[in-house]
Amino acid sequence: MEMIRRFDPETFARGLEDWRWLIDGRDLQPIAASMFGDVFMQGEDGVWFLDCIEGTLTVRWPTAGVLQAELNTPEGQDQYLLGGIVLAAEQRGIHPGPAQVLTFRVPPALSGPISADNVDTMDYVVSSSIDGQLHRQLKDLPPGTQISGVAFDESSPA
Repeated sequence: MEMIRRFDPETFARGLEDWRWLIDGRDLQPIAASMFGDVFMQGEDGVWFLDCIEGTLTVRWPTAGVLQAELNTPEGQDQYLLGGIVLAAEQRGIHPGPAQVLTFRVPPALSGPISADNVDTMDYVVSSSIDGQLHRQLKDLPPGTQISGVAFDESSPA
């Protein structure tokens, strides 16, 4: 299974709408996404990494070439692409379609395990929207806050 997803600019733009609170006006252009929807973005000061599990955005590499070199290593694939989980999902017959990514059924932000047992597929835009909204809502909660339930507003645009 391919470890990288490439979407057209419109799809990336739609997928990143619910991350605007974190991107905060930075001029970042998506390069590619991991199979889990994490996005690698080019900025003037280097390549940024939107981590959908942690809900963070950080500049990690000075150039796309340095990023590629790191992703060519087993360590880089495990850290940034969750390569072991991607391969385990493939072995379980989980294959995302062209517009899909892998996602965790129970998000790690809500104590879901980061394992192939918790993996499914979802449309990239929907998955990214859910993750962005979830992390926006969780960011101001005190550590250790118990989450008693999750509700989706079906009237919200996807």
